[in-house]
Amino acid sequence: MARIEDIAERYGRHIATPWQRTIAGAQRVVMVVYDKELERTLRARKLAFETATREAGHDWFEVDLSDAFAAWMAADDYRDEYFSSPEDLQLKLDAEFPEFVAGRIRDMLRKPGVTADGVVAVIGVGSLFGFARISQVLKKIEADIKGRLVVFFPGQFERNNYRLLDARDGWNYLAVPITQHGE
Repeated sequence: MARIEDIAERYGRHIATPWQRTIAGAQRVVMVVYDKELERTLRARKLAFETATREAGHDWFEVDLSDAFAAWMAADDYRDEYFSSPEDLQLKLDAEFPEFVAGRIRDMLRKPGVTADGVVAVIGVGSLFGFARISQVLKKIEADIKGRLVVFFPGQFERNNYRLLDARDGWNYLAVPITQHGE
């Protein structure tokens, strides 16, 4: 069995267990951690995760962040000036982009059909690398998580720290990790 299938199987077992309802938003996050080289494979096989979720009796909703930076930049009136002087973009990026990304996820979390029995899956977080920290984004939306938020995370989980694309300093988070090694 390939590595993504192993992770999907572990995820399926986890998502099928009865859900505790009285936990904090940060504890409602499930981080599906996989090798960054498997991003395309994961996307090709994410139906296995959706199927496991639905078989466990939960609804599945999906947010793809792959185009988040492009959408944010395209909506900015001064985008052409930033392309001329990219160093001027950093302050605006730090101040506004994490909230923009959080808003995209929050919009899905707040949709009328998303209930305490639903799973909102977030893919494309690798595209945030260099623009926003996923830890900042998750902190902004914790209060909006009703059911479970599943974050597909290309990187590493070791010693209770998550490292996006194996490159950044990690951060410790209360989320449940689902990894190929079964941590």
